[in-house]
Amino acid sequence: MKHWQIDQLPWDSFDPSKVDPELVKAVKAASVVERNSVDYAQYLNNVFYDDPDFRQAADHWAIEEIQHGDALGRWAMLADPEWDYQEAFQRYRDFYKIQLDVDQSIRGSRTGELIARCMVETGTSSFYTALADATDEPVLKALCKQIAADEFRHFKLFYDHMHRYLKREKISTLQRARIALGRVTESEDDELASAYHTTNEPAGMPYDHNRCIANYMARAMKTYQPKHLKRVTGMIFKTIGLTPHSKLQDLAFYVAEKLFFSRQKKFARMVGLT
Repeated sequence: MKHWQIDQLPWDSFDPSKVDPELVKAVKAASVVERNSVDYAQYLNNVFYDDPDFRQAADHWAIEEIQHGDALGRWAMLADPEWDYQEAFQRYRDFYKIQLDVDQSIRGSRTGELIARCMVETGTSSFYTALADATDEPVLKALCKQIAADEFRHFKLFYDHMHRYLKREKISTLQRARIALGRVTESEDDELASAYHTTNEPAGMPYDHNRCIANYMARAMKTYQPKHLKRVTGMIFKTIGLTPHSKLQDLAFYVAEKLFFSRQKKFARMVGLT
């Protein structure tokens, strides 16, 4: 059961004067990635083929993710009436595909797969929280708060199932850290770059990964404040089995903060944003 419905959002409160055109570009890209969760649900069903409880949970997760995409797409069409969400999503589907004919996780184990899913939910929950704080547009703010709440629940969903499998597979803290950090670095792969390309660039424009990922990251990362990164490091620590709210996490946060904002500035320079 969904925790909210799209029509419950305060659409009549939409204020075009408070729309940031640069954030619209990030929202467009995010909308098609969220909507594409049906493919990831199929992938998870294949990996967890003999676990009906998790498969049911994954299907429900996908339903909520699809709603995120549809709501973000609806908002983006208000912000840019010339943009067509469904057309952009189909273009993304045609352009970017994940491998679905699998019966084992690309992470090497089911625990590893669930660690990776926790990292995805860590990223999305922090992004929508940051975006809600960054925007003054009331509908987008309300929408992002709802999505962020869903993503935190999704983190707990995958975290709980991860611990169930961890009892069987007994992956070490070091292995968990390697998988988690590896998935974090994948945020700059083709998924988001392709989403930016297919939602913001004209159809005849050749795809360039570096240009597209810089355009997306420069805008998305700009919404973050240190408090958002603090929570990210805490969720990562929790996932890999380290103690959050510790001196070690404080050190990790210090390093992550420096790296994160340095990278955001680099991306911004690459695409001419200040």
